[in-house]
Amino acid sequence: MSEPEQPVSFPRLQARTQRFTLGEPRNISVTSDGSTVLFIRTAHGTSRTGLLWAFDVATGQERVLADPEALLGDTGEDLSPEERARRERARESGAGIVGYTVDEAGRIAVFALSGAVWTCALDGSGARVLPTSGPVIDPRIDPTGRSVAYAANGQLRVISVDGSDDRALAEPDGENVVWGRAEFVAAEEMDRSRGFWWAPDGSAVLAERYDESPVPTWYIADPAHPEQPPTAHRYPVAGSTDADVQLWYLGLDGGRRRIEWDEREFPYLTRVHWSAGGAPLLQVMTRDQRHAVVLTADLDEGSTGPVTKVDDPVWVELVPGVPAWTADGRLVTTVDDPSTRRLALDGVPVSPPGLQVRDVLSVDDTGAIVSATGDDPVDTRVCHIGFDGRVTDLGSATGTHSARSGGSTTVVSSTDLTGVRARHLVLAEGQERGTLRSVAADPGFLPGVTMVRAGGRDLATAVLFPRGHVPGSQRLPVLMAPYGGPHGQLVRSNARMFLQTQWLADQGFAVVVADGRGTPGRGPDWEKSIRDEFATVTLDDQVDALGGAAAAFPDDLDTERVGILGWSYGGYLSALAVLRRPDIFHAAVAGAPVTDWRLYDTFYTERYLGHPTAQPEVYERNSLLAFAAGLERPLLIVHGLVDDNVVVAHSLRLSAALLAAGRPHSVLPLTGVTHMASQEDVAENLLLLQVDFLRQALAARPDRTRADGTRP
Repeated sequence: MSEPEQPVSFPRLQARTQRFTLGEPRNISVTSDGSTVLFIRTAHGTSRTGLLWAFDVATGQERVLADPEALLGDTGEDLSPEERARRERARESGAGIVGYTVDEAGRIAVFALSGAVWTCALDGSGARVLPTSGPVIDPRIDPTGRSVAYAANGQLRVISVDGSDDRALAEPDGENVVWGRAEFVAAEEMDRSRGFWWAPDGSAVLAERYDESPVPTWYIADPAHPEQPPTAHRYPVAGSTDADVQLWYLGLDGGRRRIEWDEREFPYLTRVHWSAGGAPLLQVMTRDQRHAVVLTADLDEGSTGPVTKVDDPVWVELVPGVPAWTADGRLVTTVDDPSTRRLALDGVPVSPPGLQVRDVLSVDDTGAIVSATGDDPVDTRVCHIGFDGRVTDLGSATGTHSARSGGSTTVVSSTDLTGVRARHLVLAEGQERGTLRSVAADPGFLPGVTMVRAGGRDLATAVLFPRGHVPGSQRLPVLMAPYGGPHGQLVRSNARMFLQTQWLADQGFAVVVADGRGTPGRGPDWEKSIRDEFATVTLDDQVDALGGAAAAFPDDLDTERVGILGWSYGGYLSALAVLRRPDIFHAAVAGAPVTDWRLYDTFYTERYLGHPTAQPEVYERNSLLAFAAGLERPLLIVHGLVDDNVVVAHSLRLSAALLAAGRPHSVLPLTGVTHMASQEDVAENLLLLQVDFLRQALAARPDRTRADGTRP
C-alpha cells in the first residue's frame, strides 16, 4: 500500500507554480488578419514547459501547434550560457517555448528551442527544426515569411524558412563585439530586449552592434564551488563607461552601412521602429537622460535627421510602444505635462488630462490602444484613444487590464480582486468570440485585500489580516512588505499579486503594502519626485502609509511591533528602515539589497541620482553604508551568491560596515542563486526562515530605549 501523498506547503506550491502563473496564457498575439490568436501556455499549472497554441477566432477552438516534449523527445532541453543570461535579464524562468514571432500573413511561427530555430505552420501541419549554426538567441521571422534572422556566437545570421542558405550577415570584429543583441543596460533597464529589426519587405535588417571593451569587468564566483573559475561579467557600474552601441543596415543582398547620429552626445539607443508607415525611427538619449531625440534614418546615405526632441529637467521617461508611425506616416509619441503622461500625434496631445498613458500596445490609423490609469492607480484600464480625442474602454474601468490586437480582433486580459486566475476575452468586431483557457493551479484561497488611501499624499495601500481575524479582536504585529522603488507598483487590482501577502498575514501579522512616490500610475511629477532622494522620499512614504493604515485600523495594528521585508529595491528600503527609523521599524529582512548605489548600473542609477562624480554627496546620503553604525534592531540580510544584477558585494559591504561598527546582524548567503530565487526548496525554506526571524523579533514589544539611553 503506497504512502498517502503529503500536502504541499504554500511556499513550495508558489515556487513550483512560479507564483501561480504557470498554466496561464502568455505572450499573446493576434495575426494581422484577426483570424488567429497565438499564445504560450504550459500543459498544467506546475509544468514549466511552454507550448505554442492557436485559438481559431471563427470556431472558438484551441489547438497545440508545438509541444517541446514531442519535438525534442528524450534529448531534453539544453540552454547556452548566453540564453540563460538573456532570460535572467528578462526575469524569465520558464522552459520550453518562451517566445515566438509570426509572419505578417499569419502562416508561419518561429521560435527557439534548446538552442535551435524551429518553424511551425499555423495550419497545423507541424514544426521542423532548421539547420542553424551555434546556440540560437532571439530568432525572428521576416514579415514576408521567407527568412529567419537570429543571433548566435556574437554573429547575426539569416536562414531561409526552407532550411537553405544559412549565412552570417555580420560577424564580430573584436573580442567583445556582439551583433543582433541588446546590451546589458538596454535589456535590464530600458525595456528593450531586441537587438535587430526586420525591414517591412524582408529585404534587410537594422542590427545593433555593441562593443563591451570599455565596460569594466567584474567576476562572479560561486564560493560553494571553489574548483570552478569565476565568470567574467562586463558590468557598466554607475560612473563607468557603457558599451559602445552602433546601428547598422544589413541587406540580405550583402549591402551594409552604418546608421550615423551624434553618438557622443546621444550614446543611448533606446528605441527602434521600422514599419511601412515611414523611414526607420530611432530614439536616442543623452547620458544624463534629460534629452532625447527621435530620428529618421536615410538608408541610402546612412544618415539621420531629427523628427522631434524631448527635454526634461529631471529625466525623459521611456514608454513602451513609442515612437511609432501610423500606416499613413504620422508620428505617435507621448508627452508629459506635470500631472499627466498623454498620447500625442505629431507632437500634439490627444488623450485627456488625468488619463496616465503607461504603455502603447498598438497603433492604427484612427488611434492607439493603450494601458492607462485614471483617478485610482490600482486600476489599469485598456482603452482605444482616438486621434480625435475620443476614449473607448475595451474592458471594465476597474481591475488590471492589458490587450493585444490584430485586424478586427482584440484579446483583453484582466484580473481583479474577486479571483486569482486571469481572464482572456477574445473580441472580434466588438463581439465576444470566446476566452483563452487558463489551467493555472488553485492556491486554495482568495486574498482578503482592503484598499485604503493612506497619509497626506493618499498613498495607495493594501492591508491584509489573517483569514478569520475578527476586526477589533486583537492588535497584531505589523509587517510592511514594500517594493517602494521606481517602476515597481505592487498595489493593484490583482488578487494573484497578494497571495504571498495573504499567506504572510496568516502567519499572525497585519500586512501593509504601500506604493509611494516614484511608483507608476500617478503622473510625471509623482514619479520624478524621488530624484536624488531615494532614502528620504521612499522611506517617508512607508512611514506615512503605516500611519494611515494604523489610523484606519486602530484596534488591529500594533505599531509597537513593526517588521519590514522586501527584495531588491524593497531589500534596500527594508534595511534603510531599521537603520534610519528604529523608532518606527523594529525588525527587517533585506533580500538582495542595493546597499551602495555606486555599485549599481549606469542607466538606472544615474537616471535617479545623477553621475557619481558630479554628485558624490547624493550617493553618500542614499547609501546604507553611511548609516551602519545606527543599527539598533534585528536585521537579516539575504543574497544570492551568483547574482549578476545586484552583486553580492552589496550585502558583504553592508555586513562589513555593521561589523566594524559592532552592530549584530545576520547574513544568509544563497548558494547558486541569482537575482531570482526560483528553486523550489530555496524559495520555500527562504520564506519560512524569514517568517521565523520576524516572528521571533516581534514576539514581544521591543525595547524602546536607544543605544545612547534615550527613548524616542
